[in-house]
Amino acid sequence: MKVTLSWLREFAPDIDGDPVALGEILSALGLAVEEIEIIGDVVEGVVLARVLDLRPHPDADKIQLVDVDDGNGTPLQVCCGAFNMAVGDLIPFATIGTVMPNGMEIAQRELRGQRSNGMCCSGAEIGFGEDAEGILVLNDRVIEGAELGMALGDALGIENDVLWDLEVNANRPDAMSVAGVARDLSAALGVPFSFPVHETNRSDESVTDLLDVEIVDPTLCGRFVATVLRNVTVSQSPAWMQNRLIQLGMRPINSVVDISNYVMLELGQPNHTFDLATVPNGRLQVRRAAEGETLVTLDDAERTLSSVDGVITDETDTVVSLAGVMGGASTEISESTTDVLLEMAWWDPPSISRTVKRLNLPSEASTRFRRGCDWGDNIDRAMARFIQLAEEQGMVAVTGQVDVPGDVPDRTPVRVRPAKVNGLLGTALSADDMAGHLTSIGFGAEIVDGDLDVTIPTWRWDTATETDIAEEVARMFGYANIVRTVPKGEAAGGLTEYQQARRLVREVLAGAGCDETLPMPFLAPGDLQNAGLPEDGVTLTNPLHAEESVLRTSLLPGQLKAIAYNQSHREPGTRLFEIDHVYRPAAEGELLPDEREYLAVALAGEEAPAAVAVLDLLERALALPNVRLQSDRAPGLHPTRTAEVVIAGRPRGYVGEVDPTVLENYGVEGRVAWIELDLGELLNGPLGSRKYTPVSKFPSSDIDLAFEVPDDVAASAVELSLRKGGGALLQTVELFDVYRGDGVAEGSRSLAYRLRFQATDRTLTDAEVAEARQSCIDQAAKKANAALRG
Repeated sequence: MKVTLSWLREFAPDIDGDPVALGEILSALGLAVEEIEIIGDVVEGVVLARVLDLRPHPDADKIQLVDVDDGNGTPLQVCCGAFNMAVGDLIPFATIGTVMPNGMEIAQRELRGQRSNGMCCSGAEIGFGEDAEGILVLNDRVIEGAELGMALGDALGIENDVLWDLEVNANRPDAMSVAGVARDLSAALGVPFSFPVHETNRSDESVTDLLDVEIVDPTLCGRFVATVLRNVTVSQSPAWMQNRLIQLGMRPINSVVDISNYVMLELGQPNHTFDLATVPNGRLQVRRAAEGETLVTLDDAERTLSSVDGVITDETDTVVSLAGVMGGASTEISESTTDVLLEMAWWDPPSISRTVKRLNLPSEASTRFRRGCDWGDNIDRAMARFIQLAEEQGMVAVTGQVDVPGDVPDRTPVRVRPAKVNGLLGTALSADDMAGHLTSIGFGAEIVDGDLDVTIPTWRWDTATETDIAEEVARMFGYANIVRTVPKGEAAGGLTEYQQARRLVREVLAGAGCDETLPMPFLAPGDLQNAGLPEDGVTLTNPLHAEESVLRTSLLPGQLKAIAYNQSHREPGTRLFEIDHVYRPAAEGELLPDEREYLAVALAGEEAPAAVAVLDLLERALALPNVRLQSDRAPGLHPTRTAEVVIAGRPRGYVGEVDPTVLENYGVEGRVAWIELDLGELLNGPLGSRKYTPVSKFPSSDIDLAFEVPDDVAASAVELSLRKGGGALLQTVELFDVYRGDGVAEGSRSLAYRLRFQATDRTLTDAEVAEARQSCIDQAAKKANAALRG
């Protein structure tokens, strides 16, 4: 968006200061200044000239000879490569000795034997826009009384001015106009801002007799305003208007189009003009397009529309305009146009955005509609401004305007908490301070019980929340005025308690000689059945391979495949572990599978006690509370060598051996000790506190005890009773033998334990060891029904 100082002053006359300083203020307001340019200094030596004669160059097809009158009374011959001039045209002419903006000095030269005494200039060559396709023709742009040979700036009535090229982000639709920029800048400078009042004279003819507008889809159009202009003559617009359009980067076209663009740039309200003669009975409808409906737009391209596009139709329901994007060719203003239907509307920004993206039709108007225009008083203001400019060119507006309402955004006040705003910004502003900043740019702000009820103006469609309003407070307070502070918070990069515990599990298992594996989570059909597990895995609809189409419900299949692979490569005694996710069937009413993180340990060639020993390591490392093993059955595991792991009264998994049938299915030889735990529940559940004791420097005493224990009593129950009996002196309990046979009653087994007693402060006496031994025997008999063998 480009703005000039003189145009800003039409809304805030007291704006003044150094252009660079004003640019810094604009940047601080969020309107980053990309370039500052002092305009009006036309290249010295460029004068107003008239074309006297045009003739071909005798030796060059792409050059013609032009005779020009630069006011000195003597025709000058110029060699020129442009062919858009006609005899009598007024053009900018660079005289000999002129230094052009690109550094080139104009001198008398010969081109193919013909002398050239100067240069006919395009607009781009002298800083009048970017059009370099032909010579700039000035017939209708010079001021009254301009003479040949007059300096070009004087002939065009151009005065020195300052131009800022601003970067306007998508969340600032209000700044897409000169008035919007002036509002912000005047608030920052503390100078008055107001809209000029433009008086208009209307004819006695009533608009209600000429126009009839209906909004079929009120979600598409929030407001539609229209009127009629009579006595329209399509010609060139005044020089001052053309100059301003060029300064802001727009090409003058004709009187009607230039007024339309001028009003859009000045007030931010796009508008559209129809040739009234092409709109039967002045009747228009606003609706969504039918799927496949077509429209030939102003660029003569046929567009196929969809149901998301907004359109304007005539009395016959024929599409005549693509709402908010581009008009139709059938109602285009032409040189024969005498009556114009002028329309200004507020279009739903998301609807316009979808159409622009789908059809790739960006424009200045659609950009403003996409970001959100003003649906309030600015439409009436823009309508009056258009009519006033049209009257200056001889057009006459009828009385009144059609004003049809649709759905507009909610303007319920937003409750803003000053403490919240200060917390976001790092400021200490009072509610009164915030209210002052907001009202300076048109927001309504009322203090209620220490908070603010903020009414958002109609030109700020982008603002809807407390955070949005905090941004406006920050802009007007000044980002540079916010004291810089280093945010204080928790140390970045730390691990959560869960992550720390999971890392500890990995360290413990690695210390136990286990290698971590990471099999794929996908299984082949039949893998679950081979593992003795229910075939209720989630099946993928688009697997990469058919043999990887089922999500695993257990880590068992992957570990058995890894063991089988290692055994086939002569690595029989592998000790593996895996921490990864399993995917149980979705619970009733749920869409996604029940995804959990599990831990599995597989010890090839080892029996259940080895797995229990690893579980003991985890128990001590994690301080797991009240760990019990109770005999149970589990799918895929040995029916008599499996126990459920219960921690703090809650089942967390299984420990034992893999079922021999399952091992055979996977081609695994020997036994495999197995642990599978729900790691997520385990680590998120209650954990005890780790107790650290010094390493004793005194000798220990080992005692072996063998008990006859009923088969229905778990070895873990015996171990618990021994630990209770041994108390603080009992350091370790190791089950080293299990026996069934002669000397042991039917339905029982012999469990042999090695107990180590040690004190941290003394050498134990034989009496103390004997007492501790007897206490262990008594507790085993009492708690586990275990009888000491002779």
